[in-house]
Amino acid sequence: MGSAIDLLSTPFHLGSGSTVTAQAPWDGTMQWYERYGIANAADGTEGRLVSMHTFAESWDSWEMHPVGHEMVICTAGEITLVQEVDGHHEVTTLTAGQAAVNEPGVWHTADVTAEATVLFITAGAGTEHRAR
Repeated sequence: MGSAIDLLSTPFHLGSGSTVTAQAPWDGTMQWYERYGIANAADGTEGRLVSMHTFAESWDSWEMHPVGHEMVICTAGEITLVQEVDGHHEVTTLTAGQAAVNEPGVWHTADVTAEATVLFITAGAGTEHRAR
């Protein structure tokens, strides 16, 4: 049996062969995602990043995952997911225990009015970011 893991500081990769591998702590930079992609490239489009973040402010960028779905699960607080679909914005507000899915290729960002904690299960291969 293993010991308890703090998901807020340790992201994980779910890989081929049903593996689970701890990743380097997220350092708050987009370069972290690049390093993650390189380190787990062998799993191709089947790998999934599991990460948890607490947000006190709205995101300052958009992101998009081209090869797979992303599950967004609010575990505390409230977060408003903004998805760019066919040139317009679709808005979904999540509270604790609620989830939404970002479809492959859909640009998304989030607005936060008070602190919120969110669990992400992401098909991270090829993820792109752009300024908001």
